[in-house]
Amino acid sequence: MFALRHAFSRMAVAPTASVARFSSYGPAGTAALIEPVRLNNLADNPGAARKGKRLGRGIGSGKGKTCGRGHKGQKARSGRSGPALGFEGGQTPIYQRVPKRGFNNKWATPMETLNVDRLQLFIDMGRVDATQTITMKTLVDCGLLTTSRVKHGVKLLAKGKSALTSPVTIEVSQASQGAIEAVEKAGGSIKSVYYNRLGLRALLKPHKFEGKPMPQLARPPPKKLGYYTDFEKRGYLSAEIQTQEALKKIQSASA
Repeated sequence: MFALRHAFSRMAVAPTASVARFSSYGPAGTAALIEPVRLNNLADNPGAARKGKRLGRGIGSGKGKTCGRGHKGQKARSGRSGPALGFEGGQTPIYQRVPKRGFNNKWATPMETLNVDRLQLFIDMGRVDATQTITMKTLVDCGLLTTSRVKHGVKLLAKGKSALTSPVTIEVSQASQGAIEAVEKAGGSIKSVYYNRLGLRALLKPHKFEGKPMPQLARPPPKKLGYYTDFEKRGYLSAEIQTQEALKKIQSASA
């Protein structure tokens, strides 16, 4: 085995320019490889890599003393060779002269949006089971949404509502009027359910509560109570929704 490997290592191979420095040319003009090609003896082809300018190495180089920067001034200094972006020579820059408009609401609870056409796409691909109740956990597990983006809930929107043909039973935090109409037109039902941060974490990551009691569903705060008690929004606390759920429980118990 060693002899075979030794023979292969000494086979005559036409070297590339990158290994020409390891080759010697015989009388017939053929190249015999002296050293086998390895990672530690590879080199660029001649002219492939240009040498950088060596500055400040004497006047004979042409780039000595001031190194081509001239005498003094802003561009002769080390570090940044020009002013920072937005600098206007010392006067107050435009972005400081104009007044601020608006504000950042630290109490805002932006919802992650989901369109009904994308929901139908995942149903068609078989990644969402339309025969089961679709919750926000279902949407995360199938890859429609990510846990890191669902911080305050999910809002269902009506983009591509004509594409929704599967009757689905879905529970989200909020839904637009067009999305509600699209779901019910296809023969499905929709319910808006409030989750606080703890309840949403328990829904999306139930494994975090193994061996612990699951937190109960929190009551909406006063500012949001009107939304979840409104049947037009399909709030889960509305009298119509609660009546429908009570009838379903009675029917399932009698069956």
